[in-house]
Amino acid sequence: MYTHEDLERLQAQSLKMQSWIRKQTFSPEMEKTLRRFSSWEVSELIFKINQSTFRGRLAAEPDLPGGEVEADGRQRWFSLDEINELRRKMKVNRKTLMPPRPAGKRAFRAAIANFKGGAGKSTVALHFAHAAALDGYRVLCVDFDPQATLSHSMGLNSVSEDHTVWGIMARDLIRETDRMNASSQGAASGTALPQRRIPSSIRDLGLDQLRVADFIQATAWSTIDIVPSCANAAFVEFASAQYRHLNPEWTFFAAMSRYLDSLPDDAYDLIIFDCPPAIGYQSMNAVFAADMLYVPSGPGYWEYDSTTSFIGQLAEALGDLSDGYPGSFPAGKVKLPKTFADIKFLMTRYEPNNELHSAMFEAFRKVFGERMAEHPIEMTRAVEQSGRFLSSVYEIDYRDMTRETWRRARATFDRAYDEFKQTALTAWEKVETNDE
Repeated sequence: MYTHEDLERLQAQSLKMQSWIRKQTFSPEMEKTLRRFSSWEVSELIFKINQSTFRGRLAAEPDLPGGEVEADGRQRWFSLDEINELRRKMKVNRKTLMPPRPAGKRAFRAAIANFKGGAGKSTVALHFAHAAALDGYRVLCVDFDPQATLSHSMGLNSVSEDHTVWGIMARDLIRETDRMNASSQGAASGTALPQRRIPSSIRDLGLDQLRVADFIQATAWSTIDIVPSCANAAFVEFASAQYRHLNPEWTFFAAMSRYLDSLPDDAYDLIIFDCPPAIGYQSMNAVFAADMLYVPSGPGYWEYDSTTSFIGQLAEALGDLSDGYPGSFPAGKVKLPKTFADIKFLMTRYEPNNELHSAMFEAFRKVFGERMAEHPIEMTRAVEQSGRFLSSVYEIDYRDMTRETWRRARATFDRAYDEFKQTALTAWEKVETNDE
């Protein structure tokens, strides 16, 4: 027979192996660092200009960052900060290299969601974040999944649950309850309504005193920040049920939306949510705060079946919210019924030469039509390797494998990201402006 003590012992053994893997994957100090990018990558893959043109500009304009030059002088290597400085200073054919961003808009929020485990949510979120950063965007990732795969892949290992989505929700409960109590005390009727009580076990945690920035941590990518997750954040589902009992009027599903509303509109360009494989308190917060829903799915029938169940249960949950909170919505900018600027389905782990995969892709397209992304993410050896080493294809140095293998893996994510970007830019125009 086995008890929780046996589980704790097994976890301790696993943590030792986890520590060893991180030492092999990251630096000896277990700190993730970002590699430099070659002039070939910068010119042809990032800026999409001719390599000779790029080298000519570097030679002609000495104030541009020159990167680090190899001993033989054949190749230059640039940091992400140097790439962004080049992007700001250079123009090609009188056109800026800065990425497009609708004027007067807050950051665009995209939720990568599906309650099927193994659908590729964290992989998609990681690669889209890295692709967007290389594209010149400032990105905030929010890890809603207690498995914390995205957080670990970003190099964050020691995370306190107070600084996860759970902390944001607990902070929101206290602040919203205090706001409701103050509103009740100042009622126009002059009659003080009963006060909603938050027990000292919650209030004494001091979460309501945390600042917005306290939940955000930097990553190895200078233009990517993250609200991380950790295993202990799993109890948010239990805690949230208790919190709703303490204050049934608390709009729990809008906690993350209210939190993001408090960020400056120009702090980030893109906010990416990595959702857990379930519909619960955390995933409903992600979905409710999102402008766009991106639903990854594997190429098998069971994945299709699960995706069908997911959108059905999500529709029911959002419908229940609309019925439960009729009329004006208390606090927060998002209105009910919840609307999305766009919804897309993305096939992952796709093998072009697999007849079953091709048939399922056509089935998805027949059902979802224009809502189905045209460019699935293919399964390649380099993609498998990136997952094994907690890195994206963009982080892997192409010299660690054949360039063609690396190029094929990067190309599949480039195509998927480009489609994601164009979809987001169109949907972004529908997002409220600063004064709305």
